[in-house]
Amino acid sequence: MIISKLENSFRIESLHPLFKTLFDYVKCHNLLKEETGKIVLQGEDLFINNVALEGVEKNKQPLELHRDYIDVHILLEGRESIGWKPIEDLQEELQAYKKEGDCALYSDKPTTFADLHPGEFVIVFPEDPHAPAIGQGKIRKLIAKVRV
Repeated sequence: MIISKLENSFRIESLHPLFKTLFDYVKCHNLLKEETGKIVLQGEDLFINNVALEGVEKNKQPLELHRDYIDVHILLEGRESIGWKPIEDLQEELQAYKKEGDCALYSDKPTTFADLHPGEFVIVFPEDPHAPAIGQGKIRKLIAKVRV
């Protein structure tokens, strides 16, 4: 898991060939003013879900795990915490992995939490079980999906 500010994305753009494309797009568009929905940048290899949602209580948000995509959560508005737990410590499968949707769910409790502010992002790799959208009130964010 990587946490940083958008202005520092250049430091990690070399970690995946599509990271620079993603961050350049986000920095050049005011996506908070755009309608919610899917933004396709490079087919199924790179797309963004621009979402508006209500925060979820810490004890009600399951951990999710992906295999085919890296998630890049970019907070646009509100406050959000994202929980994390080492993959090796997962024990309580809630939903087995489904290829459609690229997701497995676990009811284990996160061991670490990262608090995000607008303009910050978290990158979660397939080995990073995470519980997003923890908070109170409205959250506006981008969830970019970058094919591994």
